[in-house]
Amino acid sequence: MKFKKEYKVRNIAGENVIIMQGEYGSDATRVVALNETSLFLWNNLQGETFDTEDVVRLLVDNYEVTEDVARGDAQTWIAKITECGLLDEE
Repeated sequence: MKFKKEYKVRNIAGENVIIMQGEYGSDATRVVALNETSLFLWNNLQGETFDTEDVVRLLVDNYEVTEDVARGDAQTWIAKITECGLLDEE
């Protein structure tokens, strides 16, 4: 999977949010806010093809978390960004 190219992270009023670029971004009815960990994952995976294990590795290598907890968190995070329509499944 890979993030769709038309989405970018912007800091608006102190919040990191994902927005669509260009003409696609004219509908602002849906905003996806990122917490610190989600922003970290977004920044490290941007432009890359990744899977659950890549997310797990980033979490384990950068946070004090066990692999089992990281795997559950990675699956939840991927499900959420998929639900928000942010991924190209490739």
